[in-house]
Amino acid sequence: MNLHSKLAARAAEGRPIRVAHIGAGKFGSMFLHQARIMPGVHVMGIADLSIPRAQAALDRVHWPVWAYDAADLDMAFTTGRTHLTEDSMALIADPRIDVVVEATGNPAAGLRHARHAIAHGKHVVMVNVEADVLAGPLLAREAAAAGVVYSMAYGDQPALVCELVDTLRAAGFTIIAAGKGTKYLPHFHASTPETVWGFYGLTPEQAREGGMNPQMFNSFLDGTKSGIEMAAIANATGLDVPQDGLGFPAAGTAELPFALRPHNEGGVLPKKGMVEVVSSVRRDGAEIPDNLRWGVYAVFEGETDYARRCFAEYGVATDDSGRYAALWRPYHFIGLELGVSVASAALRQEATGSSTAWRGDVVAVTKRAIRKGEVLDGEGGALVWGKCVPAARSASLQALPIGLAHGVALARDVPEGVILTESDLGALPDNEAWRIRGAMASAFG
Repeated sequence: MNLHSKLAARAAEGRPIRVAHIGAGKFGSMFLHQARIMPGVHVMGIADLSIPRAQAALDRVHWPVWAYDAADLDMAFTTGRTHLTEDSMALIADPRIDVVVEATGNPAAGLRHARHAIAHGKHVVMVNVEADVLAGPLLAREAAAAGVVYSMAYGDQPALVCELVDTLRAAGFTIIAAGKGTKYLPHFHASTPETVWGFYGLTPEQAREGGMNPQMFNSFLDGTKSGIEMAAIANATGLDVPQDGLGFPAAGTAELPFALRPHNEGGVLPKKGMVEVVSSVRRDGAEIPDNLRWGVYAVFEGETDYARRCFAEYGVATDDSGRYAALWRPYHFIGLELGVSVASAALRQEATGSSTAWRGDVVAVTKRAIRKGEVLDGEGGALVWGKCVPAARSASLQALPIGLAHGVALARDVPEGVILTESDLGALPDNEAWRIRGAMASAFG
């Protein structure tokens, strides 16, 4: 509870945390909005594939032009301004950078940037959960060996769930379930970037004005992002993943300790200690009044009569037995909170959540029948969605991870609703992302 004072001290000393920010999309823009007004933080450089796009993002979040007009990193360092560049690797390698924020959303790019940062002794805040689920345990191990921090991004739901879980465990409680809320109906799995805005009640024009990427927002809707986030939480906390994917039970906050308990006690869980996502709507589409669409939760156990009596005395939300209790946060600030991870990594050398094992994976499932020769369009696309399954099941199937289901053609026809495997591709690609994923599976499988 001292990050702000530590940041203020760094500001007073003229030694701000110097940040390299990679990717100026929606999440990145939200962080950049706050970063310029955070004490003790200097975004020394921003790398994006399109400088005009980065400039437009900075304009949207009220950065004056003079604040990002540094001609090079030397000028940025001496003036406190920001340099815009397309060369992410050079920015990451600059010896004056302390923390790299990877916010591209591209799994292959995320792996490349994280490894480059670790090799150059930089802390990594991995906004790119897609890359983390592909090989996060391996990256975390490499970071630890290099003496740097590899961290989830605070403000995003996985890090906030990890915080809830850690807080409760530190107090001696057993976690029964943990996860987040979302709006879910079974037919959302078939959504495509062409149909997505109707589900959100937006026009394409409104979405463009908000800087929203249709494929990214479709991944939120079709279940892929939920699967990715639950796999990341499982890998960071040791909680288990349902064998055949998330169930998305409909539950409001009052129902959490009732629904998220073992099935032999009236709940939906196969056992204690699971990740799960709760839907903000019933299966008939009716909205739950106290829904957790934007929030996170943990259900935990009062294992003695005394603990359960304390729950009752202090108004803790429990099930009818008083044994299972729930703690939640109703919303998250996404990139607006990311500075907590930057400060924690640089000032405490602590991650706000980090993968420790390979327990969950996200596999590509066909949205429709796909013909031989069709090229997959990846997360949030029109052809596949990502299902969260135990890593052991994924490994036994040699399943195609959703993070690698992009730009590859099928070698045979595959029907709708099938988990794709490596054998469906024929010859596997030979590139850095596939090699890193293979190394992770070998090390942690």
